[in-house]
Amino acid sequence: MRVLHVISEMGAGGAETLVAGMVARGEEYGWVSAVASGGGFRADALAAGGTPTFPVPLARRSKAGVLKAAWATRRAIARFRPDVVLAHNVGASLVARLALVPGRRPITVFHGVAEPDYAAAARILRRTSGQVVAVSAATADRLEASGLERPVVIRNAVFPRPPVFGRAEIRASLGVPERTPVALCLARLEPQKRHDVLLDAWAAVSGDAVLWLAGDGSLRPELERRAQELGRRVEFLGTRADVPDLLAAADVTVLTSDWEGLPLAVLESMAAGRPVVATDVGGIAGVLAGGGGIVVPPADPAATAAALSTLLFDSAARETAALEGIRAVERDYDPHTLMKSYDELLRGAR
Repeated sequence: MRVLHVISEMGAGGAETLVAGMVARGEEYGWVSAVASGGGFRADALAAGGTPTFPVPLARRSKAGVLKAAWATRRAIARFRPDVVLAHNVGASLVARLALVPGRRPITVFHGVAEPDYAAAARILRRTSGQVVAVSAATADRLEASGLERPVVIRNAVFPRPPVFGRAEIRASLGVPERTPVALCLARLEPQKRHDVLLDAWAAVSGDAVLWLAGDGSLRPELERRAQELGRRVEFLGTRADVPDLLAAADVTVLTSDWEGLPLAVLESMAAGRPVVATDVGGIAGVLAGGGGIVVPPADPAATAAALSTLLFDSAARETAALEGIRAVERDYDPHTLMKSYDELLRGAR
């Protein structure tokens, strides 16, 4: 089965991580995979490993941009000749629908949108998609409430990636002593992720601890100005391809988003034995229901600071949460289950 993934970019985000994992495991299920995207380090890595990749300009929510992206995707389809097109998120679904011949529609993987955008997303998906997959029951519920026929739910999973370097080496490279507690945020520096809330929370965390912000984006200059008063307690790491190494070197991870689907950053943290502090949005509460971290209300710096302080400075609480998180991922977020579910869905749609 020939599977073409269509996605806006192949950088450090969760959807990109899922695509890379599915391509890597697809051969086990008889898939021949390709990716059409705006590029990024994950696309470069896939190409270096022999996966066909096709350049598609970013649509950027303009009519002209969408049409250019659709023409590039049509060329990718003509060259690769997929049996099925798997579009990741709403914009890619629109592009893929325009690129396909009349009568054919992509399968869309819906990773999430902001709360006010669900109604528009449901309208677009009704017109563009042959089938919609939601990455969590919470996002499926919200799409259904917005008028879309109930999507299939296939929960995200963790595709294991061992660290290359050890904890001591990564900490030494970043100038952090072994005993200093470290919180890691794996998130693009964009409004959705609410780093402003995180920085306010971090200002209220007492004691000797460091916050690593791994990601880049449009808000970086503003956030760097905001963090100046916190000095070396906050480090901006930029976009990183070595997430397993950063997780090995950190003690806790944190995500203060206003909205999410089922963030792979949370699942990867739990799989690595790193407790999570995350906002109660999308499928996060369900992921952490069995342990693995602490759920906090969105836009609540005080609650975020209290949860971070507990996990950073209480080793017993941290170790308990770490073990619970590992068990939860092994039990509920296995990549074989995800791949088997997608394989059955895609073969049924051919």
